[in-house]
Amino acid sequence: MGKITFYEEKNFQGRSYECMSDFADMSSYLSRCQSCRVESGCFMVYDRTNYMGNQYFMKRGEYSDYMSMMGMSIGIMSSRMIPMYKGQYRMKIYEKENYGGQSYEMMDDCDNIQDRYRMSDCQSCNVMDGHWLMYEQAQYKGRMMYMRPGEYRNYRDMGYDGVRFHSFRKIMDCC
Repeated sequence: MGKITFYEEKNFQGRSYECMSDFADMSSYLSRCQSCRVESGCFMVYDRTNYMGNQYFMKRGEYSDYMSMMGMSIGIMSSRMIPMYKGQYRMKIYEKENYGGQSYEMMDDCDNIQDRYRMSDCQSCNVMDGHWLMYEQAQYKGRMMYMRPGEYRNYRDMGYDGVRFHSFRKIMDCC
């Protein structure tokens, strides 16, 4: 189980809210969130309500001014706890939307799909096992998106219109 505490101001000041589960809309508890502490587990935080907008991965640690470091102008508006997972990792990626074009099944991290698979980009996927982070650029850089088990026919429906993902990493050791 994870535990995160959100603070309205930088450096853990102002009102706070402690959370141990998914949190779709922070605005009913805090006017804004400028810093946080992750006491245990891993979380994805979002700059819009209902798990939309830019996403950022947070593991155990203190983030005294996390919002300006990551370019979040509004601050954290929602968060999702990433469950602990100890099984195998499997994901099938597709070059085009709706599972079209080239496809490859992955079981390990991939720092560059162009180099490894000669695939120009990834526009849909099926996460069969495990929890993954997808990155907009090679070498685990750029915007990221949390992928839990499920089918993802296109990323536009998730607020990522026009974004292509080029590297993938398993989320491990979140306890």
